[in-house]
Amino acid sequence: MVYAVVRAGGRQEKVEVGSIVVLDRIAADKDGNIELAPVLLVDGDTITHDAKSLAKVKVTAEVLSDLRGPKIIIQKFKNKTGYKKRQGHRSELTRVKITGIK
Repeated sequence: MVYAVVRAGGRQEKVEVGSIVVLDRIAADKDGNIELAPVLLVDGDTITHDAKSLAKVKVTAEVLSDLRGPKIIIQKFKNKTGYKKRQGHRSELTRVKITGIK
C-alpha cells in the first residue's frame, strides 16, 4: 500500500492514487494538472520523511472542478451597548483526483 501526506493550502492531507480530495483553491497548468509537495511517503514498510529523499518524489493530481464551500456567518454582539456586527465568508475550493505518486 502506497500513500503520501501532502501539504496543500496550509493543511496536510493523506492521499492515495485515485483518491479525490477537496483543497483550498489551486491554479492548475494549461492541461489541468497540479503537483503537490509531499511531507511523508509510506511505501509498504518503508517510511520516507527526510527532505532530501522527498525532493525526488512527485505527487501529481488532476483538477476536477472549482467550487465554493458552505457559507459561514460570523455574528458578534455585546449586551447593553448597542454593538452588533455580522460578517459572512465562503471558501474558494478545488476538487482534485490524485493521479500518481512517483
